[in-house]
Amino acid sequence: MTLQLHKSTIKEQSKITITGSKSESNRLLLLQALYPELEIDNVSNSDDSIVMQKALASEEKIIDIHHAGTAMRFLTAYFASKNGRNLVLTGSHRMKERPIEILVDALNQLGADISFLESHGCPPLEIKGKTLLKHKVTLNANVSSQYISALLLIASRLENGLELTLDGEITSIPYINMTLDLLNKVGVTTAFEGQVIIVKPKIDGLKTTQLMVESDWSSASYFYSIVALSTVGTEIELSSYKKESLQGDSALANIYKSFGVETVFRRGAIRLKKIKDKLSDLVAFQLNNSPDIAQTIAVTCLGLGVKCHLTGLHTLKIKETDRLVALQNELQKLGGTVDITGDSLTLHKTSHLHKNVVIATYNDHRMAMAFAPLALKVDLNIEDYMVVSKSYPTFWEDLETLGFKFSK
Repeated sequence: MTLQLHKSTIKEQSKITITGSKSESNRLLLLQALYPELEIDNVSNSDDSIVMQKALASEEKIIDIHHAGTAMRFLTAYFASKNGRNLVLTGSHRMKERPIEILVDALNQLGADISFLESHGCPPLEIKGKTLLKHKVTLNANVSSQYISALLLIASRLENGLELTLDGEITSIPYINMTLDLLNKVGVTTAFEGQVIIVKPKIDGLKTTQLMVESDWSSASYFYSIVALSTVGTEIELSSYKKESLQGDSALANIYKSFGVETVFRRGAIRLKKIKDKLSDLVAFQLNNSPDIAQTIAVTCLGLGVKCHLTGLHTLKIKETDRLVALQNELQKLGGTVDITGDSLTLHKTSHLHKNVVIATYNDHRMAMAFAPLALKVDLNIEDYMVVSKSYPTFWEDLETLGFKFSK
């Protein structure tokens, strides 16, 4: 189904509440499965987190996690460490193309019994759960941080803990630190020095049994884009957020200063305000630590007529789609000129946007949400618009609250 977005003008002031971070929620859901006494507040209402909860509670022999990449990686480690639990972990057609060999190899080195059922290196996986007694493993650091976090999350329940050596330049350090911080909050002892991460086994009770999930910064990115594309004086308040966030995408507060957006933290909320129109002709950002906001930034630049050069994007090629190719395709439909490499995207200055373009979403929630703010500039259409439910089911309702106009 296609959603037609009409060129819109939004309210000068609005308030939106965003549910918990998908990244934090899925980490805590896995910890809760390992430590059932743990209680979690403000869990994400995303499809990915719902899939994660259902899979952890399932007794089925075949578990299908559909498009949920985080769930695939975290659950692979979890079930591999559950002695006597034998199952097949599978997913969508795209999931069966997404590599997981690096994680599987690491787990098998620790003593796991995981094999590939179709294409070597990709799901579906046959997992025969075992007690993992080995505790030392080396992993290529220049890969998705979710491989690393999957190992760290199960480590405190391994008999001998884990000593993980990272080989090469480390990608997405904030997400590794998020995992370690959540482990520390429940009382797990960890150390991260140089290229080595150590997680000690935890036998006694938890330090705390109740944790609150911060709202999702990736979801906030679309409202930063909306404010940047609006007139001076436009304000949107979002809750609930912390100034000292664990989420790498909190870099938005600094990045969007380049687009005239001020961020004020106040009483558990952030207020985004457009304070100036005069912008640089060129912006450049290194997004190694926050690649998920690349799509939003590129679309913002297109709408503002700003040239941008984004680097640190190599992990985008193994997401729900190859996001670099998808971005190039859709930005060019709108009139943009885009160059991509395996690690970067350059959008040249664009002075005119094409009207009534149909944006393909490639089964990728972020494609739909990143392009939606352009309705402040031009009429456009979003294919398969409910793909947003993967991470933000109420996205379109919240845009309607702001004043966006659309029809199905």
